Amino acid sequence: MLDPMSLAAITAVLGAVGLGMANEAGKWAWESAGGLVRRIAGREVTAPAGPEELSAVARLVHEGVSRDPALARAWAAFARTAPGPGTADSIPSLPPSVRFFTNRQTAMRLLRREATRKADGRPKVAVVHGPEGIGTSTLAIHWGSREADLFPGGMLYADLRGASSGTALDPSALLRGLLADLGMRDEEIPRDTAGRKESFRRCVADRRLLVVLDHAHSAAQIRAVLTSAPGVFTLVVARRPPTGLDALAIPVGPLSDKDALRLLTDLAGKRAMAEARAVLPRVLERCAGSPYALRAAVPRLTGPGAPGGPGEFRAQSGTRRPEEAPTVSEADPVRVAVESAYRALEPGVARVYRLMSLREWPAFGPAVVAHTLGITEAEAVRALGELADRQLLEPGDTDRYRYRPVVREHAESAAFREDRIAACAAALARSVRWYARFAARARLAALPRGWAIGPLYDELRESPSPYGGEGEALTALADELGNLVQAALAAEESGDPDSVYQLCQALWPLQLKAGHHDEVLPALRAGVRVAEAHGRGTRSAGRMHSLLGLDLMELLEYEEAEVRLRSAARAEEESGHRLGQASAVESLGLLRLRQWRWREAYACFEEAAAVLGLIGPQDEGAREVPRALALLERHRGRALRGLGDFTGAHIRLDAALRYFRAEGEAYNTARTLTDLAETHLAEGDPAGALPLIDEATATLDEERAAYHLVHLRALRERCLSATEE
Repeated sequence: MLDPMSLAAITAVLGAVGLGMANEAGKWAWESAGGLVRRIAGREVTAPAGPEELSAVARLVHEGVSRDPALARAWAAFARTAPGPGTADSIPSLPPSVRFFTNRQTAMRLLRREATRKADGRPKVAVVHGPEGIGTSTLAIHWGSREADLFPGGMLYADLRGASSGTALDPSALLRGLLADLGMRDEEIPRDTAGRKESFRRCVADRRLLVVLDHAHSAAQIRAVLTSAPGVFTLVVARRPPTGLDALAIPVGPLSDKDALRLLTDLAGKRAMAEARAVLPRVLERCAGSPYALRAAVPRLTGPGAPGGPGEFRAQSGTRRPEEAPTVSEADPVRVAVESAYRALEPGVARVYRLMSLREWPAFGPAVVAHTLGITEAEAVRALGELADRQLLEPGDTDRYRYRPVVREHAESAAFREDRIAACAAALARSVRWYARFAARARLAALPRGWAIGPLYDELRESPSPYGGEGEALTALADELGNLVQAALAAEESGDPDSVYQLCQALWPLQLKAGHHDEVLPALRAGVRVAEAHGRGTRSAGRMHSLLGLDLMELLEYEEAEVRLRSAARAEEESGHRLGQASAVESLGLLRLRQWRWREAYACFEEAAAVLGLIGPQDEGAREVPRALALLERHRGRALRGLGDFTGAHIRLDAALRYFRAEGEAYNTARTLTDLAETHLAEGDPAGALPLIDEATATLDEERAAYHLVHLRALRERCLSATEE
């Protein structure tokens, strides 16, 4: 068993606490570790920012505990209760396979051979590749579903959205999604990519698991999840094998006429096939063995008036004139099928098809369609259903739909050709405004005490919320996160700064409560670009820099985070927004706490309090000043504890506690009680900490703050251990 005082054990504890910073308990433990490290070293030690610095801090701790038994006992008590990396115990499954599947026996044999080969240290990886619509994704899901017994640890699926480099899922976001699917809570998932890689490999090391990575764009996306774990098989789906990826390549080609006919018969039925006998040779020729094209042909074989004679599968006009249709190469069966299906649409449905394609929305629902097109939600539901029936949209898990890349490309081209640029721009602007309004309403419900600037927030603040609580509003934001980021980028491109600002502010609950830091980063960077372009010394600029700085801090990008937070403070000061200026300076102090730079943190909190002191009773923001000062008192107490000034820490924390108790703020009351308990523990008074921990626990039981309660239980265990000694 590893000696807890050994250098290896100390390094492991510090590393585990660093990985655990995704949740509040982990952040608290990191701060506690910093105070304890200072006590052991006898001086302030900056928090490690990488493996080499972490090793250096571990050596300092090892030397200190080797000299002093009291310090060794303190470290041992901390190490026993420090939170480790998150756990993942779910058994994930693949999306449903199709009912009718034809042939592909050779490919499935090769997949099984790779999945079951003897472990030899090499990752088990296969790439199923082929042109659009050839059925590679269907093959991967069908094979995995059929071979489920090989993977009792579960089957993960991720859509890498590889239509282009601009929409492809980045490795960090991919890892986050996989860890969530494995059952790791949002609050436990590490913030940085390196931490997520480590957590993923740890979670899958002993599992027999299938990982399907669909629509891969590059090898860089995939390498992040590759592992040599003997039970893990990674199945990549792509148009072509990604350059630089070592994997078994399995090409997928067109179905033979015999297999294509069998699939058509399964889908359309024997009677419809008998009635369409005269046109079947032309159908098979046009579909060219593409499963997508064959499925898209079925409505025209089975719908009203089918089969319609031999002309049915020639270039007919449908609801549009022949001259409006683009020239489509007969050599591309998918594009032929898309154009044929499009020409069969009634005008209203065709308009939905065109005008929802103007942005690469990950998946959209009837509400935004209705607003964009100026139709009722019932009409939007009907149109989306028809488009899905004709294979022009793919239905998602809920009532959302998405385009295949080649279909969206066709729809967008048709929109610019038939609706013209002005109408397209107006439609996209309506989509963006719907997302901005939706996001602002959900933001206000998810963080009712938080502040946000802008006319939309002023308008909605007093209106009734459509959500049952903060959790429901947060879930709604998370469900639309990809669309909200796309909306912010679209607003930036179209010159709509107000929508960019509103959308970026709406993402704050997803940063604060759900840890979606990497996913929101593109939108926040857009917010800063827009603010810089439209005036640096404005409130909006200050808010955008603050949000980006706080996000970067959670991603451990401390250097850029400081630059952004300082820019925020300057912009808020230039605009005369004292409350925003104080908030930005306070955030700098929180960054210093994270870095274990206690003296600088205290100075930031003092500066923020001085700024708040400039706000008069009649000035804007005056109502928020008492609460802001109470929060600063708590933060100053934390900084003083880190400096070893326990008397000063008690004074500051007691003042904050009086305010939060008087205001009935249960959560902040519990947080301050926890800080006081930490202070008692740090000064060697575990008996004084116990009643504070018990009061904080009782306060939080009603708040359902699970991760804070985890930390409180760990603190209680440390107190009991210290008391017994």
